[in-house]
Amino acid sequence: MSVTHVPFAAIDASFMMLVGGIVVVAVLSLLLLAALVKYGALWFQAYMCSADVSLLSLIGMSLRQVKPGMIVTAKIMGQQAGLSINRQQGMSTARLEAHFLAGGDVTRVLQAIIAAHRAGIDLDFDRAAAIDLAGRDVLDAVRTSVSPKVIDCPDPRGDGKTTLSAVAKNGIELRIHVRVTVRTNLLQLIGGATEETIIARVGQGIVSAIGSARTHMEVLAMPDRISKDVLNRGLDANTAFEIVSIDIADISVGENIGARLQTDQAEADMRMAYARAEVRRAEAIAWQQEMSAKVAESRAMLVLAEAEIPVAVAVAFRGGQLHMGRSSSRRAESCESTSRRASRQIPQTSASPAPRISRSVDAWETEGGAFN
Repeated sequence: MSVTHVPFAAIDASFMMLVGGIVVVAVLSLLLLAALVKYGALWFQAYMCSADVSLLSLIGMSLRQVKPGMIVTAKIMGQQAGLSINRQQGMSTARLEAHFLAGGDVTRVLQAIIAAHRAGIDLDFDRAAAIDLAGRDVLDAVRTSVSPKVIDCPDPRGDGKTTLSAVAKNGIELRIHVRVTVRTNLLQLIGGATEETIIARVGQGIVSAIGSARTHMEVLAMPDRISKDVLNRGLDANTAFEIVSIDIADISVGENIGARLQTDQAEADMRMAYARAEVRRAEAIAWQQEMSAKVAESRAMLVLAEAEIPVAVAVAFRGGQLHMGRSSSRRAESCESTSRRASRQIPQTSASPAPRISRSVDAWETEGGAFN
């Protein structure tokens, strides 16, 4: 029984292996058929264009969430343009996939490289990919390098201004519209300043150049001198552009800023003088009020002093302190001597004059030294 059972077991194992192999081959055939159905057209297109893209690479792109059609189109574009697409140093499938997974635009990078190659500009895949990942439009940069573009200064898309305002030394305002022709500098595109910097620098140079002119007539007579002066200052340093030319498109005369400033200064001086006059007037009014207060105080003191005179006289009368001064006594003595001489010269017929003189002297002494 055991001798006849072993061949049947071997036959069963081999049969199972055969069936398993047939199943595996069938599954692989189905997968290959599905791959051919889905990617056969792309693979055949790449094969016919010598794009060097295998069927397994196309299947792997789908698994890595990469668009196979875009990669194949980019490879075909590079091959047809004569670019190097080998797997070692050229634009290989892996490098294109890596740029796509990093968030770059593979098609635009290939278009920029092809345009640069046709224009004779040195631009390799690594630099183009770096520019694209930096957020710059690499295709527009190449086009600007080949065909320079014109930038308006000032940019009306910003604050809406269409002219620059500059003032010459004589105070006359000039309103200027400038057009700047620039070419992209691919070597400084990464890390270089943008168009806004160019516009700001050109505007600053124009204002400075006009401000150094003696009169506005010099600028109106030779506007090219202003543009050449600004162009020679190297305003495109550390920027992503190279300034080709600076042209003054429009220039017009504005206001007389110098006269307006002088008028404003005169008004300001007048206000300051008026303020100083008001300060002096207020001080004078305060001083006048102070003097009036002092006069009133002096009058009050005078009234108080006059009020004390009767009291002092009364006190003197009561104390017997009122008496004749030296001048009064001398006058009394002179009067007495005069009366005596008169009495000697006049014969004394009667005794009546003497009492009159004595009465006069007594009255004079009583009334404070004055004869009646």
